[in-house]
Amino acid sequence: MSARGELSGRVALVTGGASGIGLACARSLKAAGARVAIADAAAERLARLRRVFGAASLYAVDVADAAAARETVADIVRRQGRLDVLVVAAGICRDAVLWKMTDEAWDRVIAVDLSGAGHYLRAAAPALRKSPAGRVVLVSSINGRRGKFGQANYAAAKAGLLGLARSAAKELAASGVTVNVVEPGFTETPMTAGLPAAVRERAVAETPLGRAGRAEDVAAAVAFFASPGAAHITGQALAVDGGQAIGA
Repeated sequence: MSARGELSGRVALVTGGASGIGLACARSLKAAGARVAIADAAAERLARLRRVFGAASLYAVDVADAAAARETVADIVRRQGRLDVLVVAAGICRDAVLWKMTDEAWDRVIAVDLSGAGHYLRAAAPALRKSPAGRVVLVSSINGRRGKFGQANYAAAKAGLLGLARSAAKELAASGVTVNVVEPGFTETPMTAGLPAAVRERAVAETPLGRAGRAEDVAAAVAFFASPGAAHITGQALAVDGGQAIGA
């Protein structure tokens, strides 16, 4: 986790930051001194964060909307004068086996989980290149590396984040911008809260450390990649999974 104050003066944007891993990331970056903006489709959840982050820093947008991504980044730069850190944590699931998966389920997951990341990274790149310490962290999943029954759309999108990150890492390196990926395993979030008990128990059973991850576990890794201590790390993927994907 970043030390308190080490991101002082920096401006960060977290997509999907109204709950779960995204919110934990936003809180961690704020605790490290960054001024944090959040983009999320959940307007009611955003409203509850006004006192902590300020209404002007909260953007109720669909991350799959490329025009909204450009407008959000432009507004942050206009208000704050800069953008130093981009954390892409927005993600959804629409699970089904391939022969039962609808077109909408496929398209929507790719649009939010992969295309949304591309929209914000493309929109933010010019501002990040001007930062003295630009940082990008994409929140993927161990299922993007190992695959998962019933999650072909989600796994494909999350796997795509690694290709996006490594390409962006090469393109932005000359400007000193680092781009890295964090891959959570089974983590206690609103997204996983509704899973059947048997599924949750099986995920914990296959985790060597013997417990589900917490959003704060993932946020600590994200904060590290955003910190000065990670200045010479780029194009890398770090699993935060309690060992769940060992050997994958």
